Amino acid sequence: MNYILNIDTTSEIAIINISDGDKVIGTLFNEDVKQHASFLHHSIEQLLKGNNLKPPELRAIGVTGGPGSYTGIRIGLATAKGLCFALKIPMMMFNTLEVMAFSAIKRVAKADSFYCPIIDARRMEVFTAVYDEQLNQIMEPSAMILTEDSFKDIVQNQPVYFFGSGSEKFEKLINNPPKNYLFFEENISSDSLAKFSWKKFQNSDFENLATSKPLYIKEFFSNIKIG
Repeated sequence: MNYILNIDTTSEIAIINISDGDKVIGTLFNEDVKQHASFLHHSIEQLLKGNNLKPPELRAIGVTGGPGSYTGIRIGLATAKGLCFALKIPMMMFNTLEVMAFSAIKRVAKADSFYCPIIDARRMEVFTAVYDEQLNQIMEPSAMILTEDSFKDIVQNQPVYFFGSGSEKFEKLINNPPKNYLFFEENISSDSLAKFSWKKFQNSDFENLATSKPLYIKEFFSNIKIG
């Protein structure tokens, strides 16, 4: 058996699942972003017990490492690293935008289209990237201030699917979107998270536990004054 624990706590909805290969055998969700930390450890224990598994039976752990919620990124990655170190198993780390695109591609399955995940980063700022149907990067992951002209060059000659927590505010910026602007609701699905993780595992695409870093894209700034 190839049991893998998969963790995504980078967005408003946290997903924790256990898969056997690319098949999900148990999933739990949390929709209260302030409770991701307490939810995570309890849900891992619950999923293991519910499937009659012990931690040493896990072959690997997959975790989204950002971009997204700074707190959520740290919660997920710290938990994954700690468990992998204790269990002496490998860790896979995923770019959240890439997994979002993978999930959307699985759902839409439209060739000759581009896929643009957009993560809300407050006000008009977002984390975003653009991929083709083979998950090749058309625009690399970046932080962006949205305007009505964002993605204009890309959309001119290719249908683009926009989705994620920041896509709604982008849609509102555009008056009468041309036909190549396609908006729909899609975030990371549990099934896609497991399939993406399994591909990484098969390719032995593992992280160094000591040197792997979160994929913040933009560094965290705090308004808290010290001293």
